[in-house]
Amino acid sequence: MTQGASEEPANRVEIRVENENASSSVEIREITENPPSPVAMSADTEKPALDSAVPTGADRRAHPRYAFVAAIEVVAPELGARIKTRVRDLSQQGCFVDTDRPLALGTTTDVRITKGEKLFEARARVVYNQTGKGMGLMFHAVEPEQLGTLDTWIAESRETLWLAANRRRSQRVLMKIPVRVSSQAGTGPLFEEETHTLAISAHGALIVVAAPVYRGQRFTLSNVQTKAALECVVVHIEKFPGEQTQVGVEFMLPNPTFWRVAFPPKDWTPRHPDAKTG
Repeated sequence: MTQGASEEPANRVEIRVENENASSSVEIREITENPPSPVAMSADTEKPALDSAVPTGADRRAHPRYAFVAAIEVVAPELGARIKTRVRDLSQQGCFVDTDRPLALGTTTDVRITKGEKLFEARARVVYNQTGKGMGLMFHAVEPEQLGTLDTWIAESRETLWLAANRRRSQRVLMKIPVRVSSQAGTGPLFEEETHTLAISAHGALIVVAAPVYRGQRFTLSNVQTKAALECVVVHIEKFPGEQTQVGVEFMLPNPTFWRVAFPPKDWTPRHPDAKTG
């Protein structure tokens, strides 16, 4: 929706439907959960699992959670418990674990997440639990060498979500809007570039960029027409011979009014009652 009922989109909108070994003598009892069979997730169900773990607005805004399935082993030596199950979602700050018997709040655990050939280990604390559902773990001791794996998984999950959203009907509007992109200190070479969008959505955009960028890079995106600016992250990169690089960016915080465009409803199709033929 646009800001204010009386505002009209500034441009004509073209809409296209895109068809270990424990060191103590504590006896560890092993609990193996029986995770449900793998579920084929459709594009419409792939979305940040923001409500699974720590149910605080600040956590959801600063550390968005993404659907992520992997094997996990949670060990709580002080309780003599070991749980083998699966991760349901992941963020830079923690994860949500499926288990019928979640551990008590505040329990300190060692976690070991395995996906393919990659392994992530950290110390974590139980910050949310729900009997019969699972528990949210917050990482509080992560070795520097483990951060690379976590960052890779987050970037892959973010890109999967972005691609899925852009395949959905009505999720993006093809529109050329002048924008300015500028890198942030500490995120690579400094640059500022005047460019334009190829497509926009309520959560980001597809833009062309001449400067070299990398997936996971953060920079400032400014709407030249409205002078509004926000922070975004590179989630997808496509390079074509002889052409500028197409870069998919996602807003760090959702901002459906940034483009001043009224986006079609999620159920929009050429047969939608609001669709008009020429």
